[in-house]
Parts: sequence; C-alpha cells; structure tokens
Amino acid sequence: MHSIAQIRQALINGDYSAVEITQFYLDCIQALEPHLHSFITVTPELALSQAQEIDRWRAEGKELPPLAGVPIGIKDNMCTMGIPTTCASKMLANFVPPYESTASHKLRLAGAITLGKTNLDEFAMGSSTENSAFGTTSNPWQLERVPGGSSGGSAAAVAGGECVVATGSDTGGSIRQPAAFCGVVGIKPTYGLVSRFGLVAFASSLDQIGAFGKTVVDTAQMLQVMAGYDPKDSTSLQVPIPDYGALLNNLDLTCKGKKIGVIRETLSSEGLEPEVKSAIQQAIDHFVNLGAEIVEISCPHFAYGLATYYIIAPSEASANLARYDGVKYGLRAENADNLLSMYQQTREQGFGAEVKRRIMIGTYVLSAGYYDAYYLKAQKVRTLIKQDFDRAFQQADLLLTPTAPTTAFPRGSKTSDPLSMYLSDLLTIPVNLAGLPALSLPCGFDRGGLPIGLQLIGNVLREDLLLQTAHIYEQTTPWHAHQPPALGADNGMV
Repeated sequence: MHSIAQIRQALINGDYSAVEITQFYLDCIQALEPHLHSFITVTPELALSQAQEIDRWRAEGKELPPLAGVPIGIKDNMCTMGIPTTCASKMLANFVPPYESTASHKLRLAGAITLGKTNLDEFAMGSSTENSAFGTTSNPWQLERVPGGSSGGSAAAVAGGECVVATGSDTGGSIRQPAAFCGVVGIKPTYGLVSRFGLVAFASSLDQIGAFGKTVVDTAQMLQVMAGYDPKDSTSLQVPIPDYGALLNNLDLTCKGKKIGVIRETLSSEGLEPEVKSAIQQAIDHFVNLGAEIVEISCPHFAYGLATYYIIAPSEASANLARYDGVKYGLRAENADNLLSMYQQTREQGFGAEVKRRIMIGTYVLSAGYYDAYYLKAQKVRTLIKQDFDRAFQQADLLLTPTAPTTAFPRGSKTSDPLSMYLSDLLTIPVNLAGLPALSLPCGFDRGGLPIGLQLIGNVLREDLLLQTAHIYEQTTPWHAHQPPALGADNGMV
C-alpha cells in the first residue's frame, strides 16, 4: 500500500524521485481507466512538471512540504485554473476556470501532484456516479457495481490505486457513501472548516469539501492542509486548526473513557441490509472490547432528514444553477430565435435528467403558495434534527451509525427509480443538515465481497476526536488492509 508517509520517506531517502512516483501512478491510470473510468481529465504534463519542481526542491536541500510528491485526484467540481472543470455536465464541457479553488491551491502549495479531475454525478447530484455526462465509473471491487456518489470517481481512484488520496465534496453523503461502497476512508468536516471558494455550488448551506484516503492518517493529513480560514468564503470559520496527523502519532490504541452513542433509529431504518447491520453490531462489540462505553441514543427526527434534504437541497440548487443561462460562460444554444428561447434551449441541452428534476422540485417548493408549506417547514425540521444531535452529544462523545443501508448496488438497478436511489443517503444526510463532521471507514464485507462502511459522527469542530477514534478502530481491525481483488496488485514500488 502506498501512503503519504511512505512516499515522503522514499523521497527523503532518495529511493525514488517524485517524477518516478508520478509516472508510476500515471501508468496505473492508463492501465485501469478502461475498466474504472474514475477520471474525466488526466493531466500528465502538469503532473510531471509539478514532480520535477519537487525534485528540484529536494536537490537544493529544501525542506519538503507535507504532501511533497503525493499524487492526488481532484473532484471535477472544484475549479482548477487552466484545467477543465466540467462538473460532469455538458453545460460546462469546455469550461476552463480563470482561478483556483482555495482547497486545491492549498494542496498544490503543500507539494501535492495533480494527476487530473475525477468523475462525479452531474453537478454532484446523485448517489452512484451514473449521472455523469462523460460516462459512469465502476467500483474497483466489482466492476459491474456502482462506486457510490456523487464523489464516486475520487473514491474509486483511491480504492483502485490510481492515486494516493483525492478530494471530494459532500452535500448529503457524497464523500461518506462512496467511501463505504469502495472500502476507503472519507471525511466530511464541520461546515466552514474547509473553504468552499472555487467549489461549484450545488446547495450552499450543505456543501463541504473533504478528503479520501486508504487510511485515517492519510485522510487526516489531507484535511490538515485544506482546513483553515479563507476571507474569500463568507461561511469560513476563524478557528485554530489542530495538527490532525500529529494527534494520531503514538496513540494509545484504547477507547477507555470514550462514550460512543449508537443512534437507535439508524439500526431499524428502512432498507438496512442484514449483513450491514451485522457488521455494525460487530464494530460496536469491538469498541466495547477497546474499552468504550456504548450508549443507546434516540434522535427522533433522524428519519425526517431525507425528506427535509430533498426540499432544501433542490431549492438551493434551483437558485445556484440559474446562472447557467448561456450568456457568460458554459454551453450556449446557437440557433435560438430570442433570449428566452436561448435560455430554454441551453438548459434543455446542457442539463441531464437528474439535474433538471432537482431544479424543478426546488423551483416548485420556492414558488408562491408553496414556500411556507414546504421550504419553511423543512427549515424548521432541520432545526429539530440539529437539536436532536445537540442532546445526543450531551450523552456521548461520538455517534455511530452504518454509513449506507446497503453495499454497492449493480449499475443500472436504480436509475429508473429516483426515490430508491435517494434512500442511499438516508443515514448520511442528517449530518449535513446539522453541519457536523463525520467520517466513514471500512468495517467488514458482505458475502459477495463488497465493503461495508461504518460512520462516526462528531460534534462541531471535533475532527480531532473523530480521527483519533477512527484510527484506533482501523489499527485494531484488518479491514483497511484489504485490496480490491481484480485491481489490487501492488508492485511494492514505495
């Protein structure tokens, strides 16, 4: 397994150059992309030039930055200056941003090597990465299965070994659910901890940039680099940022003194597969063996999260996507007779079915006569969900749930049933509505060999406790060491 620490040590020892490491991962992408289709855009020239810069720093004896030489994937809804940012949509197929997102800029300054832009559901709307205008992504564990969504390209790229770490965005579970489906670690931080500047907006009060890695340590180091105040983002938090990676060094692998709350409603939720429930129960038992105190928690409004989300998120999407009208950037319908016709034809041609569906839902619930009945009521329920979490954290340090009610489902099995697809995010959505940090990590496999994800939820700005507890679980269980059987070959380069 190639980790950030292994790559850094290899560079310091002179075992490999950054160019050699980068070329290795570019070769992996070339070999695996016909099977996975994790990337929309691959940037070999840029990656190799960045690697050459790292090698020059090393040759000059400069101290290497924290992510020096680490090949990463960037989800293709984060603006990257000079590199196409498509949001997996025909609407932005030829859009090349004139500026860089804050998160990707910080990663670049930390020495990370940009291999390319990863695939996603169009405008991050979906749970399977089947809504991309540029083709679907496959799950590395079983190619006929979905990798989850919307950050399925990033999760599949990390799981399949096409990059070491990757970025994602999470509006209702779009990092954690694909992390669970692909057997990797994915973290969604506290709302406002990572700047959203340069993240193409879906639902602004819910969106948050996070990270994928094969281990908790790698994910923590990614978060460490991206977190911090940004004056370009009005929702950015001005708070001290702990050294998340250092907090995991020489950690006593015990959970004595920790109270972990199990949310009762999540283990009886609709559609929870027996094998998923069994794996979660085994994880609970493991935490008991580690010394944790397990507390049963009730969050009575948890089940209303899904309905609340599918009012609030489409409403915000309706407003955010109004900017795609063919005037300033993106696709423009060329044969329109008048301005109104140009708007209409541009959106008909540029948006896919799921994006159109959510725009129509959002516009409907915001319209006169329905605003109070739907949108205003949803915001009130959102407050009740947040209050449930507030009470829960008076009884427990962390909360534990399954990440998703099922393991990865077959491609095409839910595309004709949007409501069934929406249920994939049933257990992750309430976290976004409350603005809390949460993390998914592997906790077992079903009989078919597909990964199962465990979700840990922290209180506001308690990423430190979240990462420490996840690291302890990871290091005392075997699940993180498993590789996808078809794509897990590792030549031991680093």
